[in-house]
Amino acid sequence: MWHDLMSIWWVWIVLGFALGVLEVLAPGYIFLGFAIGAVVTGALVGIGLAPAGVAALLFTFAVASLLAWLGLRRTMGVRKGQVKIWDKDINDG
Repeated sequence: MWHDLMSIWWVWIVLGFALGVLEVLAPGYIFLGFAIGAVVTGALVGIGLAPAGVAALLFTFAVASLLAWLGLRRTMGVRKGQVKIWDKDINDG
């Protein structure tokens, strides 16, 4: 059953959007890299460039997710030398 589902392009796209919804619910760029990886994998399956087999598809998903995470980290992550300074405590009234 999983073998058949993983070879369908729209399943990867739906997984990507579901992970995107999880990212909205738990912000912090936790699921966004996985969401982008799933959408990229779905696109590759859709245009016929993805390798055959479950292991190869999971590897493609992992590599795409890692590259997406690295790209997000580079563009939206903490900058070098950036420090958060707290001026006000939550308990101060």
